[in-house]
This record gives sequence, C-alpha cells and structure tokens, in this order.
Amino acid sequence: MQEILWRRGRRGARWRPFCQRAAVAPRGVSQRLQRVLTDFGAEESFERAAARVKEHYGIGVAVSRVRQVTLRHAAGMSTQEPVAPKRAADCVVTEMDGSMIPVVVTATEAGDRRKQKQLIWREARLCLARGQQERTARYGATLGSVEWAGRVWAATARAAGVGPQTAVHGVGDGAGWIVQQFGEQFGARGRYLVDFYHASEYLAAAAGRIAPKAAEGWRRRQQGRLLNSQVGRVLKTLAEHRESEGAAEAPVRAAHRYLSERRAHLDYAGARAAGLPIGSGEIESGHRHVVQQRLKLAGAWWKEPNAEAMLGLRVGRANGLWENYWLEPAHAQN
Repeated sequence: MQEILWRRGRRGARWRPFCQRAAVAPRGVSQRLQRVLTDFGAEESFERAAARVKEHYGIGVAVSRVRQVTLRHAAGMSTQEPVAPKRAADCVVTEMDGSMIPVVVTATEAGDRRKQKQLIWREARLCLARGQQERTARYGATLGSVEWAGRVWAATARAAGVGPQTAVHGVGDGAGWIVQQFGEQFGARGRYLVDFYHASEYLAAAAGRIAPKAAEGWRRRQQGRLLNSQVGRVLKTLAEHRESEGAAEAPVRAAHRYLSERRAHLDYAGARAAGLPIGSGEIESGHRHVVQQRLKLAGAWWKEPNAEAMLGLRVGRANGLWENYWLEPAHAQN
C-alpha cells in the first residue's frame, strides 16, 4: 500500500496524515521496535537479530539499523547505575577477573583503510559483588586501564552494599594487578583469598614431578594442608624437591614461588569457618554469560567503543536495569 502524501500549496510543506495519526517518523523506529531490536541484538549477532525480528514479527529491518539501534541503547544503558541497598551489608563477597575479546583497530594513515585493519585481543575486566547472604550479584565491566577497573570494582561493591564498616571478602586467581587493586580499593577492611582451585593446579603440576606413581594422593595431602591453612608445611615439602635454577621445566619451583609470594592470601581455614567461598567460579561463570556469550561469537570482532558499549548493555541487563531504562522518555527517540 502506498502512503498518501499531501502538500500545503504548490511549495508548501508536505503533510503525512498516516505518520501523524500513527505517531511514527518516516524511516524511524518506534520505541517498541527499538526495544525488540536491542533485546535481540544484545543476545545474538546483528544478522541473527534481524532474522529473528522478521521471523517473529514479520518486519524486515536492515542489519545496519539493528546495529545502530542496539549500540545507541547500549551506550545509553552503560550510564545506568544500580541502586545500592538502603542498609549496608555486614560482609560483601567480591571477585574480579579478565577475559580476552577480539577488537579491530584501524591505522590513521592515509591510504586504503581496509588494508590497515588489525585484529587484536583486549582484556575485558569483569567484577561482581554481593552480600554474603545474597544470591544475586551486581556486575561491573570495562575495557579500560587497571586503575579504571579498580574504580569500577569499588563502585560495583558499593552497589552491593559495601559501607564504612562492611567486611570485604575477595577471591581470585592471584594476578598481581587484581590483588593490588583490591588492596587500593578496600584497604584494611578487605581480605583477599587466592582461588583454591587455581592454587591446586600448581600442586597438581608439582605432584607429577615429586610423586609420579602416586601423584593424586600427594596432591590431596597438600590440598588438605592448604585447607587447614598449613601453608608452611606445603612450602617445606615443595622446597625439598625444587628443581635447579637452570631446569627447562620446573613445576615444583613454580608452585613454591606461586604459593610463597601469595602466602598472605591463603587462609582457607578462616574463610571456610566464616562460611565464605574459597573458589572464584562465580566470576568465571559471569564471564561466560555476561561477556563471552555475546562478545566472543565465532567470527565476530568489535571496534573498541562498540565493545565497551555492548559490555555496558550486557552488564545492565545482568544488573536488572532493563525495565527501568525503557521507562525513561529520552530512550523513546527514533
């Protein structure tokens, strides 16, 4: 059906009665359709999102429009902040970890820019925080610097209930930048614990060298000592079997170095007695369903600003900000 157009006079402005009565703009996208496009675009590739709109609603939308609408609202949702609870928590559990995503960069020199594109990997830093008795975590994410990731971490923890008197329990793989930022952001009220399963990987590697015929039994004995915070006994056992400095492979020396450098963060007995987690599986799961599920699709790559915006969209949805976002009139623009 062809739209009827009217003109006021020979050179007057055009009048589009259908658009006026339907409250739509030419070539525009209604708020409801914007929400649908963003919903699908947040979960699947833009090509697949366009196909799903066609399948479920019978509306043909160009892939470029799906991308445009999704990224615009992704940038908008990135500015949304979760509301902190009215009462500060007694204890907050928090974790931080990084995950690599593909990013494309383009050289600024003159010439054929298609030949100047380079695919690199950037670390998306994701954090979570929740009250010790809570099941639902708050998330934060950034492609920014380590220092910026630390500020995002602190803001996420505040949204989860961290107050002046709140004890903060951190868990992670013991990466230097994570431990450093935890100390800077949470200070004396924070206690950081190296992920038990990550430490166990070092013990498993050492077991093959120390007790090749009874590796599992040896590893379990050392794990038991770690769980009882008998770190000194574990280090002594490792020290007795360390390889020489020039050894090509030195799993025992690596385990000894890893645990000795992180000895202050191995109080598993204290964490277990307080009912606190000793593993960082929660943040690893968060990376899968918040970051990787959308930003690491096979064959996908991102411009950095778009990847940052999409991180904000994924985090906003995980934080339950989706409904409130669409209630704001500013987000209804075509």
